[in-house]
Parts: sequence; C-alpha cells; structure tokens
Amino acid sequence: MKNKKQVTANDVAELAGVSPSTVSRVISNNPKISEPTKKKVLECMEELGYYPNANARSLAIKKTGTVGIIIPTTSEDYFSNPFFIEALRGIIKGASKSGYDLLLSTNTEKGEELKITEKFIKGSKVDGVILMTSKVDDECIEYLQSIDFPFSLIGSTNGEDGKINQVDNDNRLAAYELTKHIIGIGRKRIAMIVGDIELIVSKKRVEGYRKALSEANIEFDENLLFSGSFDEKTGYDYAKQISNLKPLPDGLIVADDLVAFGAVKAFENLGIDIPEDIAIASFNNSVLAKHSNIPLTSVDINAIELGREAMNLLVDAIEDEVRGKKITIPYIIYERESTKG
Repeated sequence: MKNKKQVTANDVAELAGVSPSTVSRVISNNPKISEPTKKKVLECMEELGYYPNANARSLAIKKTGTVGIIIPTTSEDYFSNPFFIEALRGIIKGASKSGYDLLLSTNTEKGEELKITEKFIKGSKVDGVILMTSKVDDECIEYLQSIDFPFSLIGSTNGEDGKINQVDNDNRLAAYELTKHIIGIGRKRIAMIVGDIELIVSKKRVEGYRKALSEANIEFDENLLFSGSFDEKTGYDYAKQISNLKPLPDGLIVADDLVAFGAVKAFENLGIDIPEDIAIASFNNSVLAKHSNIPLTSVDINAIELGREAMNLLVDAIEDEVRGKKITIPYIIYERESTKG
C-alpha cells in the first residue's frame, strides 16, 4: 500500500491500535514489547510501506547523549535578553547533572524554528529537544508530537494537551496580581505592552490583566494594549506612543524588564515622571531591575528553575518515555520604586 504523503510512525500506530511510542520500541527491538504486539506493528508497517531508515533506528535507541535547545528568535535577540540566559543556566545545570551535552540552534531568521528542529532530528544529532517558547498552533510542537520525539517545553500549550511535558509559571495569575497591585495604588487607566501576541505566555498575561480590570470595574480599552518584540526598542517606541495618549495612562504593565527599560528611557526623555505620572511594573526581575535609576517593580519568574525543570522533564521523556508531565514554578512580585508613587 502506497500513500502520496510520507507515512509516519503515527500512521502505523493508528492502524495498529497502539501508541507511537510502542512503534518506536518495536523499531528499536525493545524486549518489553510482546511478540503479538510486535508482529502486529510490523505487519502494519509493511502494509503502509513504512520502513524506518538507519537514522530513525539510531534515534530510537538514543545514542547521541546530546539534547537540542531551540532558541525562538535571532541569536542577537537571544543573547540580549536576560530571561533566555537565565533559563539556559538552568538547562546547563540539569544537563550536567544528568550527563547530557547541549546543542544550541543557530537560526538567524525568525520563524525558522521548525527547520532547525527537523535538521536536528533528521541528522540524528540529538536525543531530545527543549522548546523555549510556545506559540498558538505551534509547528514545532505539532511536528515533534507527530513523530513522538522526546521534547519538553518552557511554557504552556493552547489547551489541555495531556501528552506534552511542560514547565511554566501561572502567567495568568501573575498578570492578574500585578495589575491588581497597580490598581491598588490608585491607578485607573492602565496600559500594557505584552510582547509577541502569538505567544501563549502573552495571551495568558492579557487574560489576567483583563480579569483584574474587570473586577475593579475598569473597562478594557484595546487602544491601551500593545504587542511587539521582547526588546528595548519596542518599549521605547511604544512609550513614545503612550505619551501622546489623552489622557495619559497612569499605569503600565510590561512583558519583560528589557522592554520596560526602553519605556523608562523614553518617558524620562519626555519629562514624564515615574511613578508620579505613570507607574510601571514588569516581568522577569532581571538583575538590572533593582539597580536601574528607577528600580522596577517586577515579577521574578525563576527562569533558572524553569530551565532546570525543562531539562529534567526532557530526561524523563528520553529515558523513561514520560509524556504529559506538567510543572508549575512559583513566582514572586518584588515591589520597587516604579510603583511606589
């Protein structure tokens, strides 16, 4: 039987009535698979014309001792953002403890994550993959699931997927509490710079922000919601736009400290006082947040622990075929001068 599309292990699993991981174990001749199950899977493989190549067999028995890290944007963005550096520190700690080496993706264009992931896997370079962000309808997640390849995710999925190993904060609750904090100091017109709106983390933070506004009987205003990259220029440019709004917002929540630094710089250049004119709160609690000219109120999401647990989850996926494990890392809101007017 021949199909026009490429036959995958998922197709074999569906026909045989088993899981994709069972198909992988049959390919690797795992002794835990019973003879009847093995025979059935092999018959389905023959019927569908699915013949795993040498690379696939190598992946099935996991011989590389290396895991791949998929960096979500350009390398320049990556190295300038403290969150990714801190998360990588955690991944390195976890990898060192479990005896794995790391292979970082070297994509130079946004949106190339899937190509890099496929290159890692088809080239038999890695035993598993860590995704450092998640998007709506994420192609990397769909691909990795379709071939049942071990991976873990720093972030959450768009829904209740029970088959993905993921570690995250409760971003909806964190944004809700941060917004309540700003409302609690008497601010009623609160803007938000949320980052890339296609990211699940951004969507959850907007949900928390809107919930806090609703509870305080403050109407949500789409004109006060801004989305863009996680960089300083985004914060600077949007702060200039915000400064032209009438009346001026008296509160601002920012998706990342790096973005917030840009916003603070723009407001200072324009003579807008922080926090008297506009209170600012941010996420990630980078080392510079408390040492900047105006120390930032910021949410410490514990990026190192996010990275460490992502590595631990990946080891579980590789060595014990664990799927669907979820870990929530606690966060702490540090209140500083930027919201203490």
